[in-house]
Amino acid sequence: MADRLSNGDVNKIELQVKNNMSFTVDVVVIDELPLQFQKRDFELKYRLKANEQKNIIYNMRPTARGNYTFGRIIIYVKSLLGLLQYRTNIAANATVPVYPSFMQMRKYELLSQTTIQTEYGNKRMRKLGHSMEFEQIKEYVRGDDRRTINWKATARKGTLMVNNYTDEKSQQVYCVIDKGRLMKMPFKQLTLLDYAINSTLVLSNVCLQKQDRVGVMTFANRMGSLIAADKKPIQRENILQLLYNQETAFLESDYEMLYMQIRSKIKHRSLIVLYTNFESLSGLKRQINYLRSIAKYHLLMVVFFENTELHQLSHLQVNNLEDVYVKTIAEKFEFEKRLIVKELSKHGILSVLTAPEHLTINAVNKYLELKARQAI
Repeated sequence: MADRLSNGDVNKIELQVKNNMSFTVDVVVIDELPLQFQKRDFELKYRLKANEQKNIIYNMRPTARGNYTFGRIIIYVKSLLGLLQYRTNIAANATVPVYPSFMQMRKYELLSQTTIQTEYGNKRMRKLGHSMEFEQIKEYVRGDDRRTINWKATARKGTLMVNNYTDEKSQQVYCVIDKGRLMKMPFKQLTLLDYAINSTLVLSNVCLQKQDRVGVMTFANRMGSLIAADKKPIQRENILQLLYNQETAFLESDYEMLYMQIRSKIKHRSLIVLYTNFESLSGLKRQINYLRSIAKYHLLMVVFFENTELHQLSHLQVNNLEDVYVKTIAEKFEFEKRLIVKELSKHGILSVLTAPEHLTINAVNKYLELKARQAI
């Protein structure tokens, strides 16, 4: 198997079995799977001819990060008539780490090379002012912006000199991950935190391919980990290692602390992609002032989750009075999610409301859209 497995993805495990005997046998292979899978009836049955070698391949989908320990391989060999059976144990113990979904990262690499996702319905914005990325000092010619005159160079040269700027190609992007109690909610065996971590890894890779500087910050009731924005090739591996060890806290997230940390740690205007979750409008209103404060200094994009189970309940076929109550309450919570989007938009904050399984593609599309509009 690979040196490390990908969380939330199907990983291939391969066993090589050879029959060294001179007659055909039936073989039962039992691989002792890691405890995390909680599978005690796993076995593979094959028939091997004399001196035949077979590569046995099976797939496993881990749903939690951490170390997975595979135990022994137990093989039962039985003659075709079933009169004789032989058992052997193979000490093939191995421990392999499960990392955030690097398979998704490779899958979406091509997405950053295409504009298909962003060419419909988007308008390129005109930038106000000029970039702060300095290129050169040149002599003033009619039509140059007088505000860019370099007076020190003018005094030395004896003629008007101006600073020349170029469009800044490298912007800062920070992925901020909420590790509070609401991110512990499970969907399809993965927690919302794992979805956010997998999406962060993919988005970081796309940003690096776009030559942007990317960093990661985590928080809960206290400040978590921080990687400063950079675009060096090693940044991808640094982010992967940081995300590997993140765990959900079971306390309320402190957005006031988050605002203070962003103000002190992130000095330049950046795109802040905040992965969090709000289940009610009242929950958002408790934090909206801090989000508005962050949005004054940065381009803030809040990414939060649809409750897909509530969506199913809101389309429930009504058969009795209890079903009416359940459907009404589910529709109420669904409507509140849309109100949250409207409330964020009212304060000039971008938002992405998405189902957990579509988080990665929606976050990457939104980033590419902002990049195409030169909104960052």
